[in-house]
Amino acid sequence: MIHNAVVLRSRPGKNGHPVPENFRVEEIMKSPELKEGQVLVRTLFLSVDPYMRCRMNDDTGADYLLPWRLEECVDGGGVGVVEASKNQALSVGTSVTSFNWPWQTYDVMDGSLLQKVDPEMVDGHLSYVLGAVGMPGLTAVLGVREKGHVTPGSHQTMVISGAAGACGSIAGQIGRLDGCERVVGICGSDQKCQALVTELGFTAGINYKKGDISSALKEHCPTGIDIYFDNVGGPISDAVISQMNPGGHVILCGQISQYNKDVPYPPPLSEDTQKALCHKNITRERFVVLNYMEKHEEGLVQLSCWVKTGQIKVLETVVKGIENMGEAFCSMMTGGNIGKQVVKISD
Repeated sequence: MIHNAVVLRSRPGKNGHPVPENFRVEEIMKSPELKEGQVLVRTLFLSVDPYMRCRMNDDTGADYLLPWRLEECVDGGGVGVVEASKNQALSVGTSVTSFNWPWQTYDVMDGSLLQKVDPEMVDGHLSYVLGAVGMPGLTAVLGVREKGHVTPGSHQTMVISGAAGACGSIAGQIGRLDGCERVVGICGSDQKCQALVTELGFTAGINYKKGDISSALKEHCPTGIDIYFDNVGGPISDAVISQMNPGGHVILCGQISQYNKDVPYPPPLSEDTQKALCHKNITRERFVVLNYMEKHEEGLVQLSCWVKTGQIKVLETVVKGIENMGEAFCSMMTGGNIGKQVVKISD
């Protein structure tokens, strides 16, 4: 049986930007014969996510993330359908997902490493398993609820950086649903800002590539900032933290602006930002969604409910074809997506 797989051809280097040429598509011949407990799966959708940039390095800098190996098939979040089965728990036609899905059109997988997907949970949109009702959605809801300290009725302002991405676009909507008075998103284009406000219900969007971000924050956050959902780090975060109110909370989710640099994670802060955090008693703790496994099931049920009732709107950027995985990943890393970036592999 012949199928296509994406392998890691080269590493960009710790201070390098990834390029599509770091990846290569190969034809692989594999026996479709199954051993007891195995299933043959056809891939429907694959995910590309910012954390994957760390996996391109020899050392990911995180003990819970293994680096991708050179000349071996890449993996990440994926969803597919069982085509043949020798696993009693997974019949043919069952939708399944995994956090370590190979970037392949087909694969023989151990059924015990797969989770069943109920299409009803995602309103029939199986790609949502990789975004709004998956790990990015869980990161948003648990990040806001574990580290954000939203108090309904207390007129709080939440700011989200990377607000038009898979996680940020959901986090802002959750901030609004949970009781924030103002939700302001920072992103990289006027089109994204418009989508945040008109489609997702944000109070305002700030294009960090236009004008002075500090002035824009003052305009849209007139009473200061109480909660900051930080997906990007760097100068944007310095600007936000400088305008935070005493006793505020930073949800340290990601630092995408620093991922192409050889710096520790979380990256070091400027002296002014460190002083602001200290003098204003602002909490800033690293948030890792995998540390809250016991809350994942409840979180997914909540996300599913919000999506099915239309309380959370889902934005996706869909690219077609396994041959475009490298392009989709690099585009996502430079903000080419609105909402969750997925690659459709088959119908």
